[in-house]
Amino acid sequence: MRTDTERATARPGRAPGLFAVGAAGCAITLLAGAACGGSEEDNGPDQGTVGNPIHLGDVQTVEREDLEAVFAEAGVTGTFVLFDAGDRSAVVVNPEGARERAVPASTFKLPNTLIALQTGEVADVDEVISPEDGEELSLREALPTTDVPVHQEVADRIGHERMSTWVDRFDYGNRQVGEEGEMGRFWLEGPLEISALEQATFVAELARAELPVDVEHQEALRELLKVEEGPDHELFGRTGLGVNVDPVPGWWVGWVEQGEELHTFALRLEVEGEDDAEQRESLGRELLVALEVLPAE
Repeated sequence: MRTDTERATARPGRAPGLFAVGAAGCAITLLAGAACGGSEEDNGPDQGTVGNPIHLGDVQTVEREDLEAVFAEAGVTGTFVLFDAGDRSAVVVNPEGARERAVPASTFKLPNTLIALQTGEVADVDEVISPEDGEELSLREALPTTDVPVHQEVADRIGHERMSTWVDRFDYGNRQVGEEGEMGRFWLEGPLEISALEQATFVAELARAELPVDVEHQEALRELLKVEEGPDHELFGRTGLGVNVDPVPGWWVGWVEQGEELHTFALRLEVEGEDDAEQRESLGRELLVALEVLPAE
């Protein structure tokens, strides 16, 4: 199946992932701010139609079991995370799946582009890249397509040491980029893996231009990721599809801006057929509408 597609110490005080499983403390209910472990009376109104508070580290989180029907009705297994970058709260559909890591596939084009620009290996998003095996394209042209060779060439230019350093700085998933000489496959077949929870928080830093690279590079990438613009919102996103892994992860990650509000999202499906992969964006949009982040059509 075809894919869509310097070592540094982590920043002080930053845990490896905002959603570190098993972190001390408890999730806070989004309804009334009541502490976990209280009685039903402590939790206030019935939460059945809103969601159930769950433990996912230091982020206020609720599980929306009702929205699992979106995946069931489509005949797929999936997980979805919606992260509110303003109040650091999250809504999760299938929390167990949201914790699991998988290869990022073409969603790794986001950090790969930033690293290439920051290291100067690519002058700008319009520089034409000429891979040995593949079509000549710029990053602007390659990012929204299924092209892989351009980004493999870019990864080779960056090199193993610098790639490892920057993936570590970004706190990106398990931070594993494999062995030197394997720069073309680590995000497609492993060992690099990332969870939906980690995708959503990484994208939040990108959307707010808070990653440790020049703001101009983050703004350039932002431009390439824009999917649509409406009267009251802007939608940014990128898909990804794993290869030679089991199960095959199908990703759609991005964010929605509504005025001052910023919500990032990460959807991952277990892809068993071509039809499953085609549902990534449509199911993500359905969930974003249900959660009132995108307007209903």
